[in-house]
Amino acid sequence: MQNGNRLAAVDLGSNSFRLEIGRVDHGEFRRTEYLKETVRQGAGLDENRNLTPQAMQSGWDCLARFGERLAAFNVDEVRAVATQTLREARNRDEFLSRATQVLGFPINVISGREEARLIYQGVAQMLERSEERRLVIDIGGRSTELILGHGLVPQVMESYRVGSIAWSNRYFPDGQFTRKSFEIAEIAAKAVLDEALDAYHPELWDGAYGSAGTVGAIGDVLVAAGWPADTVTQDGLDWLLEKLVMAQSADRLKLPGMREDRKAIIGGGVSVMRAVFSLLGVQSMQRAAGGLRHGLICDLLGTTHTEDDLRFKSVHRLEKKFSVDTTHGERVGKVAIELFTQLMATQPASNHAHQARLLRKLSWAAQLHEIGSHISHSDCHKHGAYILDNADAMGFSLSEMHRLSLLVLGHRGKLRKLEAVLTENDLVAQLMALRLAVILCHARRDPDLAGMALERMDPQSTHARLTCRAGWAAAYPQSAYLLREEALAWQKTPWSLEIVGA
Repeated sequence: MQNGNRLAAVDLGSNSFRLEIGRVDHGEFRRTEYLKETVRQGAGLDENRNLTPQAMQSGWDCLARFGERLAAFNVDEVRAVATQTLREARNRDEFLSRATQVLGFPINVISGREEARLIYQGVAQMLERSEERRLVIDIGGRSTELILGHGLVPQVMESYRVGSIAWSNRYFPDGQFTRKSFEIAEIAAKAVLDEALDAYHPELWDGAYGSAGTVGAIGDVLVAAGWPADTVTQDGLDWLLEKLVMAQSADRLKLPGMREDRKAIIGGGVSVMRAVFSLLGVQSMQRAAGGLRHGLICDLLGTTHTEDDLRFKSVHRLEKKFSVDTTHGERVGKVAIELFTQLMATQPASNHAHQARLLRKLSWAAQLHEIGSHISHSDCHKHGAYILDNADAMGFSLSEMHRLSLLVLGHRGKLRKLEAVLTENDLVAQLMALRLAVILCHARRDPDLAGMALERMDPQSTHARLTCRAGWAAAYPQSAYLLREEALAWQKTPWSLEIVGA
């Protein structure tokens, strides 16, 4: 990446929304501006796990301000992600639809493990190069990420649904601090984190590092009271607990270094931090300079794995885990890509970069289209879609995984199940190419495509035509029959498929 290029990362956290802006200087990112707003969206989930209108409006207002600052940026210079609150919110699509508009850039909701990967990447990039085995802890508003890594490489990543906002709302609902409430909150946090003990045992790491707002808030108070800078210790946590209990409530809390916006959630943050220290045997934790947004910048810079590298690895990992026939998946993918390229030939040349992204995703869907066969052959498309909708795959956002799940769900059977998304032309084109490729490869061998062409009459047309050479249908009668059946299936949708010569 050239010197002077601008980059920006947007982190829609449960407590705060953050915007990091900088420029590339000799291959390294140099911050030029940092904006943070305490939105506390994680406290805006109602009993049905829907974001309240007030919580959505607060988020939109903040993103509109960020969007004004990013107005001159190109789409490939900005990456925006959302974490646990929007992973949980049932009405996240409603929020994201407008949020994307006011920000001016796509917002991806990422899985817990993808968040953990990015956090470690951001932390490790801002530490001195070393072969140290690292434990990275990130206590957010509604989730806590634990990562074990070696140098720059994360090795064990997990996200747990315990955080400062969630625990403050549950165990300190009126902002009242008692020793008993802290005991209960810490025990509850340990119950959630208990399974982490084996994976993150003290013998597996050399040093512990804390990222994000909770460790920063605790660290600021400890430093103001004379404790060592950039370090949180068990003794310091014990001291802070006593101060909170003595204050009795958040309203009465007067501690140097304690920001007003942190008082309401400090009880939950301290109890979760104490649970992590106790469970994993942490005595001292260094405050890390990097975090999630720095991991996003690393991805934009390409200083670690490129995003597509990670995605390819994730696809191969899923293939291996579910014993997918990789040879057949690649065969179907090759045919699907050829058909899709023909179908999109009428699209404007300016869309080539977009089409390249569509081709990659079509290829991944083809490679994984039989992932559900490990569970059931007849319903493999349904099981495959479920697996992809619920899998953690590094490099992919939740919306991207859902897109793959739709293609896998629709690669066979009736199209009525996808009626709601058949208005999306790009998805329809991918789906048609994939379904035809599956049919043409039904004998699990390379099909004879000589003289075959798939075309769309014009960029706006919903009519596609597959033309086969003379004599092809006689040579491959089963394939010809399946193609005719496929044309009938598309008649029940807003699209139509004409088969010529079969």
